[in-house]
Amino acid sequence: MSSDHYFSASPASADERRSVTVELNGARHQVQTAPGIFSPAGLDKGTAILLEYVPNPRGRILDIGCGWGPIMLTAALQSPESEVFGVDVNERSIELAKLNAHSLGLKNVSVGTPDSIDPQLQFDTIWSNPPIRVGKEALHELLLLWLPRLAPGGEAWMVVQKNLGSDSLQKWMGTVLPKDWKITREATSNAFRVLKIARPV
Repeated sequence: MSSDHYFSASPASADERRSVTVELNGARHQVQTAPGIFSPAGLDKGTAILLEYVPNPRGRILDIGCGWGPIMLTAALQSPESEVFGVDVNERSIELAKLNAHSLGLKNVSVGTPDSIDPQLQFDTIWSNPPIRVGKEALHELLLLWLPRLAPGGEAWMVVQKNLGSDSLQKWMGTVLPKDWKITREATSNAFRVLKIARPV
């Protein structure tokens, strides 16, 4: 595995920051990105599709694999009264996500590694464009770490490309999560599936 994958803890490429303009929550913002992270050129197609279909988040919110922060930042902009957490294993992504939250004046955001999150916390909303290319086993381990931490009545929303296994992932979640949880395909757009996981109250 190359040390420059976006799911590596310490990218080997030079940390050459650049400013890009992206649309988040209906407004244009300048954010900082760099090589060695996911989608350094700006907002990727999958994340844009997810943000188009998800309802406004509520309560305590988690972004799994936050990268430079587009999902986390949008959640914080839409729900300023909520606590928003972004987690990633990539140190550069974490630093950039913190920087971007600060530059947007967001006071309700915390960013760190998965180990930095209180293991007792539950989340009312989870949004994610999960790191599919990390491999099936690691992806399953990641989802089994976070999805069971949905609070009663909580919802998780994910976007996954069809050709990268969205349908098989949906079936797998149906076998490992409690039987009364609902896993549904909410939308299909440009070969991406938007999946919803709902925990009953």
